[in-house]
Amino acid sequence: MTNFTSSPMRVGILGFGGLGQAATAVLAPKQEMLWVAAADQKGYAYSPTGLNRDRCISVYRDQGSLGYLEPNGTLSSQSIEELVKTAAGVDGYFLALPNLPNSFMASVARQFIELGWRGVLVDAIKRTSAVELLLELQDELKQAGITYMSGCGATPGLLTAAAALAAQSYTEIHSVNITFGVGIANWEAYRATIREDIAHLDGYDVERARAMSDAEVEALLNETNGLLKLENMEHADDIMLELAGICSRDRVTVGGIVDTRNPKKPLSTNVQITGRTFEGKISTHTFTLGDDTSMAANVCGPAFGYLKAGIQLHKRGIYGLFTAAEIMPQFVR
Repeated sequence: MTNFTSSPMRVGILGFGGLGQAATAVLAPKQEMLWVAAADQKGYAYSPTGLNRDRCISVYRDQGSLGYLEPNGTLSSQSIEELVKTAAGVDGYFLALPNLPNSFMASVARQFIELGWRGVLVDAIKRTSAVELLLELQDELKQAGITYMSGCGATPGLLTAAAALAAQSYTEIHSVNITFGVGIANWEAYRATIREDIAHLDGYDVERARAMSDAEVEALLNETNGLLKLENMEHADDIMLELAGICSRDRVTVGGIVDTRNPKKPLSTNVQITGRTFEGKISTHTFTLGDDTSMAANVCGPAFGYLKAGIQLHKRGIYGLFTAAEIMPQFVR
């Protein structure tokens, strides 16, 4: 295994809301990765020697953009494009961005392709249709020299990988059932993520959720006592497991509860994989996440594990689109 201790991987974060800021907390103690770049809607910050998390969060909270960070920030309405052009030597980016509209992540990937950038991109995308849009870029990503790791959060991501591993016990997979519980102290910290979840509710879609004002979101949450109960979601775990040859997507179901007013999980998060063994026995494996691991830990931790794996692939000249069901993440020290 390549040793990065003496030369840490240089990483950037696109998006600096709740998930992006949580990602910096996950990165802070890492010796193998150095956080050097970040962008939000209004600007970006870059420092080849590393960015200071506390200062960045303070500036973003008080002034609304990393562009105001002195002396490393730049205000820009084209923050991603300008950051990529400016930040030389970034090995990979975690796309902590809301996929609103549904084509947004694919448009970001295309932007990297057109800029001639070579490196690793990682997302924690949720929707099946969004991954399908990225699959259309497979050849272009290969030609551009980009290794793109998709669906690398908690679910899809950590639980998808667990399902792929558990499937090895069986000769036939009957079902993969993912149930998640998410607790956050307040929805404002994860505005875009909550809107993505609302889009899965009956009567809502991506465009309607995207167009909702904060007041409308608050009104909806007041009606539900802060809970979002999600069933039979369009979730990329299905296409990822299908692409990996584990099972057809119609055998995968995803649902759960998001509590937007309480950091405690409303229920445990788990994946159940049921199948038939070579002896003809029907059995179920269950992989359950610890109740005290937060959404941020379960999303950002795997994302950087997959970023490390992607960098190792990239150094070997392996480019294109991969998912969490195909590649194992690498632990980042």
